[in-house]
Amino acid sequence: MKKQYIFLIAFVAVLFTACDDFLDRQPLSSVTSEHYLNTENELASFGAAQYNALPSHAPGVYSIGTFGTDNNSDNQCSTNVNSNFLPGERRVATNGGWDFKKIRDCNYFFETVLPKYEAGSISGVEANIRHYIGEMYFFRAFQYFSFLKTYGDFPIVEKSLSDNYEELAEANQRRPRNEVARFILSDLDKAIDMMRETAPASNRLTRYVALLLKSRVALYEGTWLKYHAGTDRVPGGPNWPGAKASYLSGFSINIEEEINFFLTEAKQSAEQVAGKFSLGDYASMFNSVDLSGMNEVLLWRKYNTDLKVFHYVVSYLQTLYPGGNGSGNTGFTRSLVETYLMKNGLPIYAAESGYQGDETLTKVVEGRDERLRQSMSVPGDPINPFITFTKPGITIVNENRVTTGYCLRKGLNQDPSMAITLPCYTGSVIFRAGEAYLNYIEAQYLLDGSLDAQSKTFWKALRIRAGVSDDIQGTIDATDLTKENDLAVYSGSQLVDATLYNIRRERRSEFIAEGMRLDDLYRWRALDNMKDYHMEGFNLWDKQYELYDDLKPAGEADEPNVSARDYKYLRPFRVRSNNKAYNGYTFMQAHYLAPIAYDVIRLSTPEKGGDISTAYIYQNPGWKVQSGTGAEK
Repeated sequence: MKKQYIFLIAFVAVLFTACDDFLDRQPLSSVTSEHYLNTENELASFGAAQYNALPSHAPGVYSIGTFGTDNNSDNQCSTNVNSNFLPGERRVATNGGWDFKKIRDCNYFFETVLPKYEAGSISGVEANIRHYIGEMYFFRAFQYFSFLKTYGDFPIVEKSLSDNYEELAEANQRRPRNEVARFILSDLDKAIDMMRETAPASNRLTRYVALLLKSRVALYEGTWLKYHAGTDRVPGGPNWPGAKASYLSGFSINIEEEINFFLTEAKQSAEQVAGKFSLGDYASMFNSVDLSGMNEVLLWRKYNTDLKVFHYVVSYLQTLYPGGNGSGNTGFTRSLVETYLMKNGLPIYAAESGYQGDETLTKVVEGRDERLRQSMSVPGDPINPFITFTKPGITIVNENRVTTGYCLRKGLNQDPSMAITLPCYTGSVIFRAGEAYLNYIEAQYLLDGSLDAQSKTFWKALRIRAGVSDDIQGTIDATDLTKENDLAVYSGSQLVDATLYNIRRERRSEFIAEGMRLDDLYRWRALDNMKDYHMEGFNLWDKQYELYDDLKPAGEADEPNVSARDYKYLRPFRVRSNNKAYNGYTFMQAHYLAPIAYDVIRLSTPEKGGDISTAYIYQNPGWKVQSGTGAEK
């Protein structure tokens, strides 16, 4: 019987992932459900199949894992240019992107399970049954949040659809993004209500993970509405494309009420998590094999080489070439590194900060926030018992290169059994309570305009853990926004105040190499001022060039491998003039939202093959409908 269940689960998984067609047109009428999803274990198995959607180090993949996600932002860069930051490089696709497979999985689950649950016909422990139903509400919310960030306005589909064209086309009617966000919070409220505080099995979701995601979603939407207000990227704003959709003719919105609603939800849900979980040792969360005893870690992925479930993150961090140590084709930027405070709480430019300068890597980290020190290697650091960090491999093969000279150390486990090319098995953090601390602080400050006692308590806890003075006001008073090398001093064209900027600085410092930065830049509308913006690394040409004997600066060699000596900071893309980012990045405002593929719009007309101008789906602002076209603004 157990083998039969496994086969059936595999069959259903294949069924739900095999269809790439418009809104997954294959009907579910052919699926027999009366003999499936009748027990607690079957519900648990169905939910387990959804966990691959969560971010973690991908098993068996040669890469730096989740620590390379921030290559999509101003925090890190690889040898590959980021098309998102280059005008004309990102284009409307012919098809793809509008993918409802995972949402359809969830809707099928609810249609099958909820009637059985209400009838009391599912066998097992009542609390566990409720928990696994709650998991599926969480996963539907998680999928919808991904679409909200990508497209903004989006269809809300709560049922499985037939293969009827008219029904499918009409189901594509986009709802305003604030309604989508409220729908996500509603699903998360159901998950919070049904899920247990302690999961029925290890490494599974809990009520507190749902609360944390709720705070993340609410903060994202509240700040998006706040900073993008008055643009066509907000429902009801000037030239908002949804205004032309007949099915939204009755829509209205009070932006201030919506902002306050979402920020309040973010604050309240974050407080429930931050008030429950204390902070632990920072570095250990990212370089340990077993994270089960770490109070701050709410959900993590476990690896086991015996079970052939492993990654290669640590082996990349332990790479050594004659040209220097590797970092998996990434590196921290000068902007990120300069954002970190000194241990005395002062910015590096403050008169009494004690900053030693950036002539060498050792000087860069001297007296700095310990999160920087624990996340970046400098000469003399042990890599494992046999290897010591000597210099960043800025000229080694691309796969392993330290692109900026600022080499990743976060995630480094020094066990030689995970050395170069060997399988690795350190745990991968998916959700941790430290985020709730920061979500609360930001939401509370935006609501009240000043820090309350709880925000100060949470903020001080983060700084004490980082070895930084807890004199928050001292930092704020010493902050000069004109001297900060950070795009986040702005929202749109407006400078933020010093307190809010330092809240943003804290997020940047806390989440180094955790893939949070681009979402923050988007919701803060902080990329408007990315114009002719150069990604920069360490100070190469004052002194550190002496560590290398193979440098070929641009302008001085037929085949340069580093940027020219006329600017002392390494600029990874300013090596060859035919590099698309040679003159820097410029962000197009249309890129805040992704374009919708041509075929997705074409297949949403009321009549099959009808006039595309009648389509239910409207294109996002700044983009044309035609495939192959770039952003207009």
